[in-house]
This record gives sequence, structure tokens and C-alpha cells, in this order.
Amino acid sequence: MTSIEKILVVDDELIIRDFLYQALKKKQKEVRLAHDGEEAIRLLQKESFDLVITDMKMPNRTGLDVLKEAKTLYPEICVVIITAYASVENAVEAMAMGAFHYLIKPFSLEAIEATLQKVEEHEALLRQNRYLKEEITHSRQIIAESNAMKKILRDVEKIAQSNASVFISGESGTGKEVIAQEIHNLSLRKQAPLIKVNCAALSDTLIESEFFGHEKGSFTGAMGKRLGRFELANKGTLLLDEITEIPLSLQPKLLRAIQEQEFERVGGTRTIHVDIRFIATSNRDLKQAIAENRFREDLFYRLNVLPIHIPPLRERKEEVLPLSRYFLRRFCRENHKKQKTLSHNAEQKLMQYDWPGNVRELGNILERSVVLSSSESVEAEDLHLEQKKESTLQESIPLQETTLDELEKKLILQTLENHNQNRTKSAEILGISVRTLRNKLKLYRSPSK
Repeated sequence: MTSIEKILVVDDELIIRDFLYQALKKKQKEVRLAHDGEEAIRLLQKESFDLVITDMKMPNRTGLDVLKEAKTLYPEICVVIITAYASVENAVEAMAMGAFHYLIKPFSLEAIEATLQKVEEHEALLRQNRYLKEEITHSRQIIAESNAMKKILRDVEKIAQSNASVFISGESGTGKEVIAQEIHNLSLRKQAPLIKVNCAALSDTLIESEFFGHEKGSFTGAMGKRLGRFELANKGTLLLDEITEIPLSLQPKLLRAIQEQEFERVGGTRTIHVDIRFIATSNRDLKQAIAENRFREDLFYRLNVLPIHIPPLRERKEEVLPLSRYFLRRFCRENHKKQKTLSHNAEQKLMQYDWPGNVRELGNILERSVVLSSSESVEAEDLHLEQKKESTLQESIPLQETTLDELEKKLILQTLENHNQNRTKSAEILGISVRTLRNKLKLYRSPSK
């Protein structure tokens, strides 16, 4: 798989243009030709290219002019300069202006292939760096005091060495993404990127393009070629977060891409081959989703080769205080605060709370306490923790309402209020997807409602 597909060749000598054309076509590249700098600049202004190969000296506009225009329009594009031996100093000048490499006439087919390989390796590094997340460069601490978490970490060490798909289940906020990161960091793919896709955050119309990329003009607004997450994750790991939120209509295509490790971009015809390790997560009951015909059974079994279930924080209370102290150190450092401690009463309150939002909620509470507390220790009242009673439908909603739609609306809005507008947690409690909840809220905000 390569991102160098469309190349602009610029040279006023027919024999060199033809030689480059034949060499690049043999490598299955799309090639456009320009006989001078003026024509090249016009093409650059109309079309997008992955690579420009241009002669240094030409009538009308020079290779430096082409280089400057290409870099202005596409700052990260690679430009290779062709120069005669006697004009190497001009090539050095071009390199100073941002050229990637230069070829000295006469050059061989092997020289072209070597240059193309260098460009593709450079592009791969750019893609990886663009998508590397903070947690790859700054290790995240995993607290494991409970027997359950200790076993999970032992399993992670074994699982990481495999290329098999992993399915991580657990309530929202339990740390599924942290475990996925740890699997990647311990794997043989750790030098390649871990690319993450939050399936719940993508609209039905854009999710296919996010996965597989698209070609220029494939739909309204597609102004240029775009690489999808599958291409960006090549040689690395792709994390499909909240996999159950993927529309049923896209699941067959996703299954094929995972099984065959190949796909086509939206609007494209060329099959792209990749080498990816897949990790999927969900906070929902997959077997229930399958029974309700919202998730394909064959896709589930393809992803559920190595299952991991993370228990909620209320079932591993041994980790509440160690996690709290970790968050306290981290957020004091990040907010440039003097190191704080937890008072005895604060520790007791932390242990008594049920943590419906799990580790994520604990982290949020500690960060807020660090920011707002003015003393050297965090006190119980600084935590602002109140156990919330789950309201029932009968307690909270008058059953005299005339329509089911009104009852549904009140139940949804009240559940959101009870859980601090946390859509993921509210959707889980209501037994609907985050996408369904988002659509319902959009409907409630419409003028007709």
C-alpha cells in the first residue's frame, strides 16, 4: 500500500519525459506530463498530485518556480529536481527551498525506483507522525490492585504478541482505550501507529469515508483525495471504539475489509491492501445487539477472537485510592499546582461512592478538585460527590401524558440530567445507541417540536 499514486512529470526534453513516464507507469502510477514550467504550474493549480518530478532548467518557468508553486499549494508535497551534473549547486539551492531529492542526468531506472521508495517511506513517516497520540509518547499508568485487573494485565502481555483481533468490553469509562493502547505498546507493531476511530462520533454519511478514505469528487465536498483510517493504520493497529455504533448497512463492507485486509476508497476502483491488527471496544451487550439484528453475528465473531472484559470500578474498589493518588499527582503537575494530598475524610468518601462513570468520572472529579481547592489537601467537601438516586419512570414522569412520544422525550431528558448530560452513560441506561440518542435530541430541538 502506498499513498504516492498521482505524479506530475515536468521536462522540456521529450526523451526524458517519455523515459520517466514509462518507468512510473510500470510501477502502476498515474502520470501527468508537462513540457515546461508554465504548463506545470497551470496543472498544479487545477489538480492535486502526490509527487512532482521537475527539470531544473526549462523555458518560460524554471524548476524552482514549479517547486515554489507546488510548496505554496501543497506544503507537504515531495518535489524531486532533475539537474545536469554541472548544475548540482542549483539542486542544492532547490533542496534549501524545500525540494525532497534530486536526480542527476543521465539517470537509470534503478535510480528512479530508489527515489520513489524514499518518497514513499517519507510519506509513511509523515502519516504516522500526524496521527500519533499523546499517550504513545507519554506512557499512561495502569493501576492494577484487584485480582481481576492483575489477570487482565497478565493476559494483555500474551495477547499483545498475537496478530489476532481483540474485543474489549466493559462499561463506559472503565479504561478500555488504555488497555487497547497497552496491547499496541507491547506488540511487535509498536513502532507503527495506533489509529483510533470513535464509531459513535461519526455520522452515517461520513463513516465510510472515515474508514476507507475517498477520491476527489466522489461526493459533494470531496475536494481532494483523502486517506482513511485503514490506510493510516497500515502495519500498525486500528482501534474501533464503540463498534456497535456502526450502521448495519456498512457492517458487511467492514467485515470484508477486516477479513481480506483490502478495500477500495469511496469513489475509487483500485483495491488497496493493508496489514492491520484490529482491536474493537464496546460498552453494550453484543449478544443482545445481535439478537435485535443491530449487529452482524459474523462480524462479532471475526472481532471477538481474543475477548477481554474490564469490570466496573465499583467491583474493584481496591483501585480507587491508588488511582486517586495517581490522578492527584498528574493533575497537580499539569495545572502547575503544588502537590496536594487527600484527607482521611476525602478518602472515605471516595471509597463509599459507587462510581457510575468509572475511572473516567474519578479522573474528572480529581481534576476539578485540584483546580478549585485552595488548601494543600483535598477535603471531602472539595469532591462534590453525591450518590444520585436512580429515578423511576413513575416517580419522575406523570403517567397522564397523552402520547408515548412525550413520555419518551421526558425519560430521555431526565436521564441525561441525572447523569450530567453524559450521553454515553445515558444511552447505556436507556438501552439505546449513542447515535439514536443524538438523533432524538436533534429531533427535540427542531422547530416542529
